Amino acid sequence: MSTPSSTADRDIVVIEDEEAIRDVVEYNLQREGFEVRTAGDGRAGLQLVRDRTPKLVVLDLMLPELDGLEVCRALREDPATRLVPVIMLTAKGDESDIVLGLGVGADDYVVKPFSPKELVARVRAILRRNEPCEGAGSTEAIDADLERDPDRLRVELGAVSVDPDRHEVLIGGVEERFTRTELRLLYVLVRKPGRVYTREQLVERVMGENAWITDRTIDVHVRAIRQKLGAHADLIETIRGVGYRSRDMATTAPDA
Repeated sequence: MSTPSSTADRDIVVIEDEEAIRDVVEYNLQREGFEVRTAGDGRAGLQLVRDRTPKLVVLDLMLPELDGLEVCRALREDPATRLVPVIMLTAKGDESDIVLGLGVGADDYVVKPFSPKELVARVRAILRRNEPCEGAGSTEAIDADLERDPDRLRVELGAVSVDPDRHEVLIGGVEERFTRTELRLLYVLVRKPGRVYTREQLVERVMGENAWITDRTIDVHVRAIRQKLGAHADLIETIRGVGYRSRDMATTAPDA
């Protein structure tokens, strides 16, 4: 069993109103060496996070006092917690609910009932890909591209500008909040306009090898990205049966 290296590295807040589920999650995370703080409602859970910023939050969608969407939105609006990864637990498997959760800033989701082993694997995968925390441009998942072009972190395509080092996405000059996963996915796509990536390639490049994630999750993240792109959503094109690419502006420009 591998153990995280420091107290800061193993601090996780679990916000779940069902005591049985909360106890199972706490037990399995503690078995893996994590320090776990728990709350049974959204307001108390938000206070736990603000009292001491954790490494990650496991957040139920349906909560008393404040629901999971409100808690997640509050975390993303606070500069002290806006980059804390959030895994959302939901009994709703409908894709629209999942997209909504990702849209307010969740990094991943797990649908109930779930395997504790799967949840722990997702926690570890997110913590692994969020290290080091000096910006998405320094993570292993996109290092291969940056090594070939280390001085060009910020990329621009049409009205969209992505800077992984600053964790910044500008749409028409206005900053839009993206989760780490969304930013990395968008960055990989816009960095090479016109190049088609399969879902498997995107999982590996954005999440890292051996990530506990499905092709469908990539689809959900793309939907969340398109929602945030708004009028520029057509920048990301679906290649049916294959995957995704960003639109090559040079080949789609109107004739003079």
